[in-house]
Amino acid sequence: MPNPKRRHSKSRSRKRRTHDALKRTGVVSCPNCRSTRLPHRVCPSCGFYGSRVVIDKAGI
Repeated sequence: MPNPKRRHSKSRSRKRRTHDALKRTGVVSCPNCRSTRLPHRVCPSCGFYGSRVVIDKAGI
């Protein structure tokens, strides 16, 4: 396998790594209880998904 003849400069390496940063996760508010949750998932505090109860939190 070929090896590099010279080392890459810092700017060249950093230009390549600009896309490696982690992106922030999208967070939405629950329409039922207004707590934050991940999109397209059941609300962990009230158990609603959309307009229906998926997990019954009242019995806990």
